Amino acid sequence: MNNETPVSGLLLVSTVFRDGTQVPPQYTCKGENVNPPLSIINPPNGTQSYALIMHDPDAPGGDYLHWLVWDISSKTDTIAANSVPVGAIQGFNDSGSMGYTGPCPPPGTGEHRYMFELYALDTTLGLPKETDRETLENAIESHTIEHVMCTGLLALAKMCCRSL
Repeated sequence: MNNETPVSGLLLVSTVFRDGTQVPPQYTCKGENVNPPLSIINPPNGTQSYALIMHDPDAPGGDYLHWLVWDISSKTDTIAANSVPVGAIQGFNDSGSMGYTGPCPPPGTGEHRYMFELYALDTTLGLPKETDRETLENAIESHTIEHVMCTGLLALAKMCCRSL
């Protein structure tokens, strides 16, 4: 007899960190600065596409956007490291570049939370790549079937140099 509880509801998980644990260095600005692998599990009925927003609410200047992706196919179950699903559209992040910008908390600012928020949508959006976060959030508001989050943590220690 199996005593495990079956998993129900949409899940977003990573194979390289668990929700609420440290993001490995290779996925940060101090490493390869590529997106971590993510898996989408148990999509709700009626899902036509997904949108993904990764941000740092603990940034000194306010909530910092690291990654904005939408029109991810409903058939997508994995976003591989350093990749974007075929047909998905990436927007500009707060560093001014398109695509993923890894966690990079300023030294001395403590631990930051990096929230990967996934939205299962009842439509595809067809928004242009110039779309900003506010426009995307407004567009998905009335189309969200289910919303989940996976949070990675990171704190960069103060860097210290010594003279030789």
